[in-house]
Order: sequence, then structure tokens, then C-alpha cells
Amino acid sequence: MSVLVKIDRYLKATAMPRTKFGRLAVRDPRLVDDLRRGREPGPRMVRRIEAFLATHDATPPEQRP
Repeated sequence: MSVLVKIDRYLKATAMPRTKFGRLAVRDPRLVDDLRRGREPGPRMVRRIEAFLATHDATPPEQRP
């Protein structure tokens, strides 16, 4: 699964704006838009994105216990 698919699923599940995700994950508010336009993230950036996704709950707030 590509990192963009993982990000899109996270954004949908959390209703987080794409620019906020980019800022929080890698300090780049244009990240998601750039990935959608074909930007290829390097291995270091992929690790940072995946680390962010692993440490942040994607469960919508209304479904959390």
C-alpha cells in the first residue's frame, strides 16, 4: 500500500485537513497536494510519515471509548 493511500485513509478517518497533516507529520503543509501531483517521497520522509501514522489514533473521536 502506498504512503499516499495510508495518508488518505487517515485523513478520511480523522477528518483532519491535509495541510495540518503535512505540518504535523513532516513540517510541510503542501505534502499531500504534492504527493497527489506525483511527488515521490524519499525513504526518510516515508519513515517520518509512517511513524506519525503509527503514533496517532485514526479512530474518529465519536467512536473512541
